[in-house]
Amino acid sequence: MRIAVAGTNSLALLIAHYVVTETSHQIVVLARQAQPRLANQEYQVLIVDYGHQGSLQHAVMGVDTVISTVTGTPEVELLKACVSQRVRRFVPAEFEGRPSSRAQDDPLDQGKNTVLAWLEHYRSQIESTVFCCGVLYERFGPGGLAAHGLGLLTQRAQEGDYIVNVRTMRANAPVYDANHQLNVYICLTAAQDVARFVVRAIDMPRWPKEMTIAGERMTVWDMTNIVIRVRGVPLNNPIWHTPDSLRSDLLLAQTLRDGARIARAHDHIATVGGRYDFQAPGTMRTMSRCRDIVPLAFEAWLRSVWSTHPVSN
Repeated sequence: MRIAVAGTNSLALLIAHYVVTETSHQIVVLARQAQPRLANQEYQVLIVDYGHQGSLQHAVMGVDTVISTVTGTPEVELLKACVSQRVRRFVPAEFEGRPSSRAQDDPLDQGKNTVLAWLEHYRSQIESTVFCCGVLYERFGPGGLAAHGLGLLTQRAQEGDYIVNVRTMRANAPVYDANHQLNVYICLTAAQDVARFVVRAIDMPRWPKEMTIAGERMTVWDMTNIVIRVRGVPLNNPIWHTPDSLRSDLLLAQTLRDGARIARAHDHIATVGGRYDFQAPGTMRTMSRCRDIVPLAFEAWLRSVWSTHPVSN
């Protein structure tokens, strides 16, 4: 089969890598501009214009499955091109919590609900599934998601934007639920493992509407304590949030017109609401075809990426 991966961020390239190394399928990478490094690695790269249907339709001609890591209007246009060219399957650029865990008027939407609505509209013409993996470990790595080319339009992609800054050991964390209990859970998965599970799903005869993957599930409180253990120093004046304090923080951020702080407050409120939580280890890890995949532990991953970076002020 011919598989197309849309995007050149780290997750897209990990998916392409595992298609090449773990399957016999052909892979093509859809990019907005030339990628000499990928070409040198003998990847087939097609330059596409997401504002031009002819360009997209040509790129997906003869493709069986498209895996998207682009968002917003470009993703909608890509989906329409896939339907036009009778592509059999489409994976939207979700890769977070379950869509059912967020509201229709989700302030963190970034066009995701629109794509899901189009997928529902086209359900008789193209099969799709959402891969739900919770929070990517990479949010807590050097440079945050932005260092991997992920979440660049969200105002939530920089180092330390979510829960804790591992470099400076400063935390602004939604640890308390509505009952003031340390009971706020998140699922977390490394991008590398997400890519492996996505590629393993390519040959499934049928796709459910969503598939869940949890490398680990833990409370936000326990996650911050893992950070302390890995770094070997206490947190620097941490702020421990309740739902009420988060709402107050959001109001202040809106008054100050601080876009990054507004996005963080919304993200933390959604975290308390269960946006990134689901039953672990997830539906994919219980499938016989995936049981040989042992996800990276969060603590081991954190040690590996921060081992050469000292704590700084």
